[in-house]
Amino acid sequence: METLYLSLANKLEDLMQKGVFQAGDRLPSVRNLSHQHNVSVTTAVKAVRVLENRGLIDVRERSGHFVSPRNSRFQSTFEQEREKPVSQPNLVTPMELTQDMAVLNLGQVFPAGSAIPCDDYLPIRALQKSMKWATRNVRKTLDYGYPAKPEFQKAIAQRMASLGVICGPDDVIATNGTQEALVIALRAVTQPGDIVAIAVPAYPGILQALQVAGLKVLEIPTHPSEGISIEGLKFAIQQWPVSACIVIGNHSNPMGITMSDAHKKALVELLANAHIPLIEDDVYGDLQHEGDRPAPIKAFDKTDNVIYCNSFSKTLSPGLRSGWILPGRFARVISTEKYFNNLASSSMTQVVVAHLLREGGYEHHMRFVRHRYRSNTEQLRNLVRSHFPSDTEITRPDGGFIIWVKVPGSDSFELFKQCERENIYIAPGRLFASANNYDDCFRLSASRPIDGRMEDAIKTIGRLQVGMLSHDSSEVS
Repeated sequence: METLYLSLANKLEDLMQKGVFQAGDRLPSVRNLSHQHNVSVTTAVKAVRVLENRGLIDVRERSGHFVSPRNSRFQSTFEQEREKPVSQPNLVTPMELTQDMAVLNLGQVFPAGSAIPCDDYLPIRALQKSMKWATRNVRKTLDYGYPAKPEFQKAIAQRMASLGVICGPDDVIATNGTQEALVIALRAVTQPGDIVAIAVPAYPGILQALQVAGLKVLEIPTHPSEGISIEGLKFAIQQWPVSACIVIGNHSNPMGITMSDAHKKALVELLANAHIPLIEDDVYGDLQHEGDRPAPIKAFDKTDNVIYCNSFSKTLSPGLRSGWILPGRFARVISTEKYFNNLASSSMTQVVVAHLLREGGYEHHMRFVRHRYRSNTEQLRNLVRSHFPSDTEITRPDGGFIIWVKVPGSDSFELFKQCERENIYIAPGRLFASANNYDDCFRLSASRPIDGRMEDAIKTIGRLQVGMLSHDSSEVS
């Protein structure tokens, strides 16, 4: 059955083919599309993004959506991703999963594909203020603070309530970032050799967590607007003994997907009925570009089957290592796992973050940074359009700062190696799946200002990409 947003996208494409909208014409705004076609604004937004993924329209910041001068549709593999068959379960092998961190440790490398916010987009002054307060009240920070400092638990419980997730302060367990939360969650609900379902392409940290826990991965196809394929997941559950499922529901890494509320509900219900724990990574959830913050998957959990993992690594500072986990019905085993893993997370960090949240510094900062990432993302997409081959496909996320790029016929790992020689880092597609299914894709990041150095980096990447494709075609001929 065709979804509403795909139906609207197809109607608009038909109007373009008939010449109602011609190259250079501006489409109606998403609000006007919503009124004209009697659909929600969210549906209109998704329809417009489908047209972007098809290469039919371009976005001009502050101006709107325009019919592309190319006026020819991509055969978008992004859109067809959900049609891929579910893979067989397999162990995650090291491959190049740690390569990105090793490269980034080299100070001279320009991080064009790094999912790490730069200092320009961190609330330095607010953090300094809260750190000074914590230092003056240092006695609050000298204990272990297990499972979390009371002030941190209260601040997080209040924040979760504002997102539609009702939990008590005692439900909050502090972690050293989202990565530790994911590992703890996996170890709590699985045994080595168990099968875990994930949506691909997947955040490399999820694959690393599975590798550390000795688990088999079952890769479920995804769709750039819908997220993980429900039908694919149903099939997987029927075929194999799936022990857990890990999903990023909001602004996923690397495709930037935000699931609709209906999709989140269907996912929660499917896994609850199958008695399979759902582990949610919501680390990008606060970074919507405009409008209301999307609800966590956890907000639709009626059976405490969702284990919620989050941190402030993408918003306050990656160096704080300030994260938390809501364990749901797995509280006892997750609490024990955290205790034996490293006893407790930094009390100082928890007190600093609790103070900043209490004083309102967090929301003030988020209003600024959401606008910056939205602008940066559009600028980066425009640069890619200008300097990459004409059949390049680019995602358009509605939150976060990551774009996923596909250049048909290319080899992103070879491109990665050539970029490394130019002191530029991109994240090649093979980092995002256990099998090399994304060798013509790579991740770029708008987590830093789109300045002259970024423009030079994108031009260089584009030049290398064109050169590689030209060389390959000459060898074939």
